[in-house]
Amino acid sequence: MKRNEFIKKTAALSVIGISSPLISKAGKFKNESTYDKLIDQIGFNHIPNKEIKTMNTVIHKASTRGHADHGWLKANHSFSFANYYNPERTNFGVLRVLNDDSIAPKRGFGTHPHDNMEIITIPLEGDLEHKDNMGNGTVIKNGDIQVMSAGTGITHSEFNANHDSYCKLLQIWLFPNKKNITPRYDQITLNSISKKNKLYQILSPSAEDQGVWIHQDAWFHLGEYNQKSNDQYQIKKDGNGIYIFVIEGSISINNQPLEKRDGIGIWDIDQINFEAQPKSKILLMELPLNLV
Repeated sequence: MKRNEFIKKTAALSVIGISSPLISKAGKFKNESTYDKLIDQIGFNHIPNKEIKTMNTVIHKASTRGHADHGWLKANHSFSFANYYNPERTNFGVLRVLNDDSIAPKRGFGTHPHDNMEIITIPLEGDLEHKDNMGNGTVIKNGDIQVMSAGTGITHSEFNANHDSYCKLLQIWLFPNKKNITPRYDQITLNSISKKNKLYQILSPSAEDQGVWIHQDAWFHLGEYNQKSNDQYQIKKDGNGIYIFVIEGSISINNQPLEKRDGIGIWDIDQINFEAQPKSKILLMELPLNLV
């Protein structure tokens, strides 16, 4: 398919996301596949090539993200999602969705389906109430991490559990390395493994490692810095790339400053070194660049 035909086709599609003020019923979506709809929008090059670019690096400034304001939901999309579509920003390797959401009190996403996607939720402020058809009913708090392997299919709902404040969170979707697996759910608190002024692992491909695990050769680390710090990260699997999202504060990589909510993708490296300023927090994601 020629590139202009591809863009014309994908521009007409809608990524599964928010198309109404509140998703309330799963039934009308039951014939739609999360995996198939998202994979259909992947461009020819799995590494973005727009905005600010240096060798083996792509930078997504916070102000360039897609934005949606539904009143009860304010969302920023680092990659194409729902009504935001940018053919140059559909994914970074297997990283397909990085949404920075803010949900109003007592509001949220009604029951809706997913399949064949690894879904990671990291609350930043407030509490998120979760229910699913696997029998899980829980509250995810700031300092927790939740993962779902959608596999053959799940339905779930997510609501702000607070009555007087917004719930802010990151929701991340990765393409899995195995399709049609048995759905699974996991949630842990990070309090016992968190560190200051140094990266610490929160997700991996192995149930034996620190943090939660998923069906993908990916490793997530958080870095929380209360003083000016120099830190580094060593790639764990050859061929993987790194995507760093600045949650708070600022960092510098190779003299490139990154501010709050900026993102940077880096590839063809073995190790990165960076400097973090006081009161900074980052999420570092190592992940495959090739879709399986």
